[in-house]
Amino acid sequence: MSLPGKSIKYLCPGMITFFEGEGSFFEDFAEKGDNECLQMGRGWDVLQSAVLHEPVNAGAGDGADHELSSWEDGRTDRQTDGCEFTVSLVEKMQAQEILRSLRLPEFDDLSQFFRNLPATALVGIGAFAAVVAYWFASRPKAVKPPCDLRMQSEEVEGLDGARRSVIGDSPQLLTHYYDDARTMYEVFRRGFSISENGPCLGFRKPKQPYQWLSYKEVAERAEALGSGLLQQGCKPSTEQFIGVFAQNRPEWIISELACYTYSMVVVPLYDTLGPGAIRYIVNTADISTVICDKPDKARTLLDHVEKRETPGLSSIILMDPFEKELTERGRRCGVRIQSMQEVEDCGRENRHVPVPPRPEDLSIVCFTSGTTGNPKGAMLTHGNVVADFSGFLKVTESQWSPTCEDVHISYLPLAHMFERMVQSVVYCHGGRIGFFQGDIRLLSDDMKALRPTIFPVVPRLLNRMYDKASLGGCVRMIVTGAAPASPTVLGFLRAALGCQVYEGYGQTECTAGCTFTTPGDWTSGHVGAPLPCNLIRLKDVEELNYFASKGEGEICVKGPNVFKGYLKDEERTSEALDQEGWLHTGDIGKWLPNGTLKIIDRKKHIFKLAQGEYIAPEKIENIYIRSDPVAQIYVHGDSLQAFLVGIVVPDAEVMPGWAKKRGFDGTYEELCRNKELQKAIMEDMVRLGKESGLHSFEQVKAIYIHSDMFSVQNGLLTPTLKAKRPELRDYFKKQIEELYSSISI
Repeated sequence: MSLPGKSIKYLCPGMITFFEGEGSFFEDFAEKGDNECLQMGRGWDVLQSAVLHEPVNAGAGDGADHELSSWEDGRTDRQTDGCEFTVSLVEKMQAQEILRSLRLPEFDDLSQFFRNLPATALVGIGAFAAVVAYWFASRPKAVKPPCDLRMQSEEVEGLDGARRSVIGDSPQLLTHYYDDARTMYEVFRRGFSISENGPCLGFRKPKQPYQWLSYKEVAERAEALGSGLLQQGCKPSTEQFIGVFAQNRPEWIISELACYTYSMVVVPLYDTLGPGAIRYIVNTADISTVICDKPDKARTLLDHVEKRETPGLSSIILMDPFEKELTERGRRCGVRIQSMQEVEDCGRENRHVPVPPRPEDLSIVCFTSGTTGNPKGAMLTHGNVVADFSGFLKVTESQWSPTCEDVHISYLPLAHMFERMVQSVVYCHGGRIGFFQGDIRLLSDDMKALRPTIFPVVPRLLNRMYDKASLGGCVRMIVTGAAPASPTVLGFLRAALGCQVYEGYGQTECTAGCTFTTPGDWTSGHVGAPLPCNLIRLKDVEELNYFASKGEGEICVKGPNVFKGYLKDEERTSEALDQEGWLHTGDIGKWLPNGTLKIIDRKKHIFKLAQGEYIAPEKIENIYIRSDPVAQIYVHGDSLQAFLVGIVVPDAEVMPGWAKKRGFDGTYEELCRNKELQKAIMEDMVRLGKESGLHSFEQVKAIYIHSDMFSVQNGLLTPTLKAKRPELRDYFKKQIEELYSSISI
């Protein structure tokens, strides 16, 4: 039946339920006579107008015309054929019931409700409320991008398709962010000033809290050490190279700052280079003084001196205590062995006025381990370093500004520019640097004690990160670089950790980075747009069918962050830097429609198979590494062979479960020797290769399972965890020959 008066659609859902439910008020209509229905219909008009606070315009019932003449002073005068109807008591009660159903509960009602609940229910409600409140308070805020994410770079006229960042208010490439911080010496002094002598460098012993050196203590020790070096014959000049042969620790930074205070040049050394490379660096850079952390490293240096392989080395300064025997050994071969404390004391007694460097002065010669031949010494000026980290600051300034409260955990090698760039950002803003204990296995423990806010990480470690608590609970920025990162892992971390995760791309020759993720762009599969300090253009690589006209080619970089060349190596300098100043990276990139860069291949390790097909092994490895049981892989081929083979290191945590699902049981070592499981792993790799579009000649035809990880310690990875291909080839020479002999195509 249809309801009299205005349509019920104007009422709220709660009222509809009341009127339409079983035994409701309106069911009475069916049981009443026409006259009563007519009267109740008019009562409904009045009731609805009272509930909805609107006048009733008309009512109808049983063929009669009724008219509402007025509604004034809280009273309704209804006249139909001279008869006046009044709202019945029942109708009034119904109206009151409706209004009561719309009313919010009284405080007393709520109080009584909660008093009647059991204690466990109250605890549960309280816990839920606390969780909701915490979530609202701590949830990540939406990031407002600093530019249109649909176009993050723009083409520069007249430069053959070169692109630049759209971030910034100047057409000129960025050289510095702060006017009072144009050299690394000024960068530290700025941090010293704004920190108001706050904590600077931290270290800890096992199961102990961090101990801190203040900015003033660090500055005074650096000046004392520098004065001591000058007192012993070093020159305050960019021609004076000082070797630093140590693991990350406060004394490393003090040594570096000592050099900068007197315009000397730092040359980092690290033991994973190997004895031959260390000998080469000492001689190439004409290093007369090396600052070491441990006696063992001093002995390595003395070995070369005793063999007359490094005749220029005359002084070794040790951070750690050492025995008298070492001093005597040095004396016999003409090398002075001293403690760092001794040199600092000498400097305090013979202070020299600082000789600050200029932006164009050389600051560091960073020898890259490389994957072939002798290491190359990339010469970087103070201006190079400042320009690079200034580009980073410019990109992130709208969303992330470093402060004195920021804390950085130092564990990546200081001998490489990625770590040094992050530290420069922290120093410049008066933040703190806490060093790990020296054992990567204790890094999680160090992070929980330090509670860093900034965490630089290489992709290999990203795969081991699961929650923010394991990082100390305070991380607000993660920066990854040095190698391609998995889009899946990046997406997971951005969602799970609740902090900003950025990816950058670059190399030592451009001081660390040349592209960086734009804040707010959390898409994966690219390495961001050019930094505001450099241009990027792509160059044709015809042999691989990459053409700049199609937005693909070798990545070339130009700007104030690009190095000056390789120390005493004009041939390799001319290979890397062309006459126009463009750095040729050897990586193949592709411009995406939004102006970001995607790394798609690598030129440097390309080789031909016997049939003339070009192979880019790293591209293939990056596909195969996505196979669940695969932790590491080395793809091998050469011009004498018609197909590829691979060396696979399984993931010790994942493979047993993966194998069990396929019917294979046994220990990790037993599984590695299982030929059928080996076949299953290769099939999974080939499947991924097909899905990723690899040609048949790009797929491996046989693999060898190796149970031990490639590592820096066994010489198969560089300190930045890149594969050392010649070493891998030599190490697995026997296995590779057996793989080729087992297959006939």
